[in-house]
Amino acid sequence: MEKFKALQELIITAEKDASAFYDKGNKAAGTRLRGAMQELKALANEVRKEVIEKKNA
Repeated sequence: MEKFKALQELIITAEKDASAFYDKGNKAAGTRLRGAMQELKALANEVRKEVIEKKNA
């Protein structure tokens, strides 16, 4: 559950950069947003593995 909560926090943090990029055209925010999306992808994959392990245990 800790990884899922970390995933939620990362989404909240990325939301600020998404707003700055899409609404204000801030290119640096777009770069940060892309980085956050990579982190989200990796963390989501870890959560998936954790769920599978728990389900199969």
